[in-house]
Amino acid sequence: MFTSIESFNQEWESVSAGTRRLLEALTDESLSQSVGEGFRTLGRLAWHLTYSPYEMLVRTGLTLPAPGDEHVVPASAAEIAAAYARTAGEVAEAVRGQWTDANLTEMNDMYGEQWPNGLTLRVVIQHEVHHRGQMTVLMRQAGLQVPGLYGPSREEWADIGMEPPVV
Repeated sequence: MFTSIESFNQEWESVSAGTRRLLEALTDESLSQSVGEGFRTLGRLAWHLTYSPYEMLVRTGLTLPAPGDEHVVPASAAEIAAAYARTAGEVAEAVRGQWTDANLTEMNDMYGEQWPNGLTLRVVIQHEVHHRGQMTVLMRQAGLQVPGLYGPSREEWADIGMEPPVV
């Protein structure tokens, strides 16, 4: 749980930068990639990451613009990436501009439970990281190069003059 706006914004800046890199690696063709029938496509996951911060944070009383229609996934990877970049900036600005550290202990209904706002901010980040992991698998299946998020990806080892780990 976050206890300061500054600590959230520092972590959000890092996490959202990684998510932007991931989304910028998508192609329009890759958006239809799915692990199988009845599972979310890569495009649906990317749009879910774009829409979810808005959906969760307006439940706390923060005022944010919706990135678009939750149920309509854009057909353009660039459009999704641009919408996410806007949303990520708007989240940081809303938290910084509308709350103080004291607001982080205020309780709000989140899906039938009472959560302090500091926990909601933590869950926004953990939820995003969770779905990024799913996306990297689908990106590999779609033949895309995956950017490193918490260290180099397989292809990036050579860029830093090292051999990739043995598999």
